[in-house]
Amino acid sequence: MTRRLLPHPGLTVLLVMLWMVMVGDPTFGVLFLGLVFGIAVPIFTAPWWPGRPRIRFLPALAYGGLVLWDIVVANFQVAAIILFKRTRDLNPAWLTIPLELASPEAITVFAGTISLTPGTVSADVSACGRYLLVHALHAPDPQAEIAKVKARYEARLKEIFR
Repeated sequence: MTRRLLPHPGLTVLLVMLWMVMVGDPTFGVLFLGLVFGIAVPIFTAPWWPGRPRIRFLPALAYGGLVLWDIVVANFQVAAIILFKRTRDLNPAWLTIPLELASPEAITVFAGTISLTPGTVSADVSACGRYLLVHALHAPDPQAEIAKVKARYEARLKEIFR
């Protein structure tokens, strides 16, 4: 019964929170309407999400903290690169990262994480879905950068999206 009423509980919570933020008026009526939307939208869209992945909550929460930390650190690193390195000392590189992730949701989170971290941007996923093309602002050793990204993010995402 609960599965039919809340087919995507995470989406329900996200929709209610977004509704409350967008309206900007924390009243009971706004919360009630947010709950109505938060419950109705997932129920009506559930048929188009038949094989959704199972997400482990605690590793996902830890991953979010790790990504936030990395974003802050990378901001300072990129600022230092821009302010103190000469342009000719930069080693930009295109990285082709082989993917071990299988689900489109996990690949999307992986690509988004890379793009959110300053100094790197995800450019494309190969047609076969096995490689991610990433541009790095400064990668003196591209293979080491690929290994770092896979160990830091992809390994954790494999635990989250089991």
